[in-house]
Amino acid sequence: MRFFYIFIFLFANTLFAQVRLPKLVSDGMVLQRNSIVPIWGWASEGEAIEVRFQQKDYQTSTKNGKWKILLENPEIGGPYTLQISGKNSIQLDSIYVGDVWLCSGQSNMELPMSRVAPRYPEEIKSANNTKIRYFQVPKEYNLTKKLDDFSGGNWISVHQNTIKGFAAVPYFFAKNLYEEYQIPIGLIDASLGGSPVEAWMSEEALKNFPDAIAEVEKLKPEGIIDSLEQLDQDRIHNWYSTVNNEDEGLKSGWKTANFNDSEWEDFELPGLLKKPINGVIWFRKKFDLKSEFSGKPAGLLMGRIVDADSVFVNGMFVGNTTYQYPPRRYQIPANVLKEGENTIAVKLISERGIGGFVKDKPYQINFPEKSIDLTGSWKYKVGKAAGMLQPQTFYRWKPTGLYNAMIHPLLDYPIKGAIWYQGESNTGDPEKYSELFPTMIRSWRENWHQETSNFPFLFVQLANFMESKENPTDTNWARLREAQKEALNLPKTGMAVIIDVGEWNDIHPLNKKTVSDRLAVSAKNVAYGETSVVPSGPIYTSSEIKNDSIILHFDEVGSGLKTKNNEDLKCFAIAGSDKQFVWAKAKIEGDKVIVYSPEVKHPVAVRYAWADNPDEANLYNKEDLPASPFRTDHWKQDQ
Repeated sequence: MRFFYIFIFLFANTLFAQVRLPKLVSDGMVLQRNSIVPIWGWASEGEAIEVRFQQKDYQTSTKNGKWKILLENPEIGGPYTLQISGKNSIQLDSIYVGDVWLCSGQSNMELPMSRVAPRYPEEIKSANNTKIRYFQVPKEYNLTKKLDDFSGGNWISVHQNTIKGFAAVPYFFAKNLYEEYQIPIGLIDASLGGSPVEAWMSEEALKNFPDAIAEVEKLKPEGIIDSLEQLDQDRIHNWYSTVNNEDEGLKSGWKTANFNDSEWEDFELPGLLKKPINGVIWFRKKFDLKSEFSGKPAGLLMGRIVDADSVFVNGMFVGNTTYQYPPRRYQIPANVLKEGENTIAVKLISERGIGGFVKDKPYQINFPEKSIDLTGSWKYKVGKAAGMLQPQTFYRWKPTGLYNAMIHPLLDYPIKGAIWYQGESNTGDPEKYSELFPTMIRSWRENWHQETSNFPFLFVQLANFMESKENPTDTNWARLREAQKEALNLPKTGMAVIIDVGEWNDIHPLNKKTVSDRLAVSAKNVAYGETSVVPSGPIYTSSEIKNDSIILHFDEVGSGLKTKNNEDLKCFAIAGSDKQFVWAKAKIEGDKVIVYSPEVKHPVAVRYAWADNPDEANLYNKEDLPASPFRTDHWKQDQ
């Protein structure tokens, strides 16, 4: 028996002595060229570690359980192998040396290629590049400590079988750079939908933001988050259980084809209900099919639905979506559709506000040779009315949580630079964002331990979104864009303007390639030193008042200013000392824009594209890059 315990003790010590690597240091990784590259891991105290890479040998030993060696300026290219030996041996294969880009932000950075696939079918079909590698950081948070490693993750290369899992903006960005420079590109995707900038900042970076620090301190006690999350989950589960269990529609067969809905209320689809109804609402529509389509499979597009839905065709369940943002793309199996009358039924769950079907989205059944329009007259009836479901509290979005779990483990891994697509979740306080955002950039640069602390940081300005307004407005989205633009005052920064890429009815526009291409244009100038490349559209710099006009000056005019489609300039507004803006006339004169209005004899301020959705904004440079929205005044909102 004593021998058995000694054996167990020695076996446990042997396991403890195993050389262990962080998830990021693994097969298929891309190492940053022209840099000192740490390779690190863990082993038993004092254990001798040998590393061999590109015919060079390195030795070190473990201190405080961790070891690290430095690869100096590894040779670009690959694939290479890396061998690590201690009391055990590890060989890493298919390693490349090139440029590594961190890709971070919220859902528009996170959005996968699968979501935009209908827009880029050939891209999906032809995807194949072993020299573009992608590592998706697990979407986790920690509010109590900084983590040293991830719970999972691996490097994958571009292939038909993997491309749909790549985030779209990083993928198109890497493809653009690879086609230009023919060097391996590594992408580290650390992004999470809905996340505010505070979540990506360390506690040290937030020291001058007492509200954020107070929130962190409140949630630090052990077990408090688990307890609060459980209460939240129980509340949501109970609400859903009630509305589903007491749904008259499920009990009475409202999904079936032969149910009589003639007494139901009329509804014109797409559109929202005329008043808030929370709970379950059923919608039904009958449509006719010719015999040639009987029994055939088909695609079903149900646009976007607020909030959750389950869809049935002739009583057959064909798909569901649990929240409002994704496009509804379902498949109708063979032998479900029939000649003559068919029925589609939608069980909609509205959690809060006004539910319904978002306008200007596709609602149709698609066969290879024909589409059936599903818009128009429908019937609806409430299956179970309920009180409003209060939103979930996302503790993963709290200050420091994502930095601790998704950024801190990366800090030993050298990068070429970062691309950032975020801001929607901070539109509630643009003025505060103007302080938070540059603070985050500076703190990341300080924490990365690179020889060049000012690594290139490229970001996306918010797209046009929501309904356009008839008259000049002052909005938080416009002011958030201004806060983003102010970060260009930091060195080695660049901004992709996408005021022409958005969709009024979708916070997640599908045209991700244009976003990426504009980030890549900026990268070529800021990160790769191509001074002949114009990094962005026109950026307003100064103005002067001359008689009844205001003359505007710009940087980044490139080959000159122009209007899109050679139309008259639009989206310029002008105001006098009364601060009342009216639409103005504007014209290009050389590298300047002259703005005036017969209604304002003594102008003092101009604003351009200053709205949630300035969908007619058309000032560009001749490199076909749009001007960033701007204002010449410094007036507070609603003054």
